Amino acid sequence: MTTEPEQTPPKRVFQPDFLTELFRNPLDPGYADAAARKAKEGDPAGVRKWTASGIATITLVALGFLFVVAYQQTVRDEPARTKARATLVEQVQNRRDETVRLQARADQLGDEVSQLRERELGGQTAARLRDLEAATGLAPVKGSGAKVRLADGPTPINAVTGERNTVARVKDTDLQLATNALWSLGAEAITINGQRLTATSTIRQAGEAILVDFQPVTTPYEVIAIGPDDLAKDFADGYAGHFFRQLAAKYGMSFDATDAHNVTLAAATELKLRVAEPSTPPPAPSASISGLPGDIASQEPHSSSSSEGGR
Repeated sequence: MTTEPEQTPPKRVFQPDFLTELFRNPLDPGYADAAARKAKEGDPAGVRKWTASGIATITLVALGFLFVVAYQQTVRDEPARTKARATLVEQVQNRRDETVRLQARADQLGDEVSQLRERELGGQTAARLRDLEAATGLAPVKGSGAKVRLADGPTPINAVTGERNTVARVKDTDLQLATNALWSLGAEAITINGQRLTATSTIRQAGEAILVDFQPVTTPYEVIAIGPDDLAKDFADGYAGHFFRQLAAKYGMSFDATDAHNVTLAAATELKLRVAEPSTPPPAPSASISGLPGDIASQEPHSSSSSEGGR
């Protein structure tokens, strides 16, 4: 009886993965070949060495020449740029001073015109004209009313796009809503950051800026109105106050409505009219109409200043 020898199972060989091979042999085979070739052939000599050295020298000289030319050009142009900038700054300052001087001259001439008008028109007519100017915004007014304050909330920058989140910023429509609500509640005169509103005033958005009659206003926005005693309370309890409280709670915007006492609102800078019609008094009632009060003919129609605000 013969016994067959036991067969040993084949040995399993595991192929190394990429990361294992990378850590085991970190040097690229090309570097090893280059090192072996250099050890065998030695450093380049003769024409090859001089050619490589010449190319490197020429490259360095060319780069140095370009740097020198750029530096000289910058140094030579710097006085011209500085001089041009100084000239522009001087022109801006001169124009600003000229504007201030002309505005002072215009105010002086306006006072002279007012004095001449008072002297020529007389008491009752001049008083009526002053009332009309106050109602239309051409004259400063003083009184009590409400102060509405609006301010932008936090405007974080998106980390991915780099854009600024402008949802929490006060818009031109917000200021329009505030002023229209004040007009509807009986306001007689309104200013936004000192800019007096008239029948032709505009509140517009220009990029990230808000323009009131083409004058830029910035946050915080103070809307001051002269009107009834409960103007601030009525505004806060109305639809506009409810809307601004929602914006403050949702986006972090600032909103406040308080009473304003003895405030003076400046006159509008300029009122541009394109169309005007003469005002004609109403016809006197006929004597044959009976049942009317006797003083009805002497009464003048009442014109509310809020309607002069263009709302």
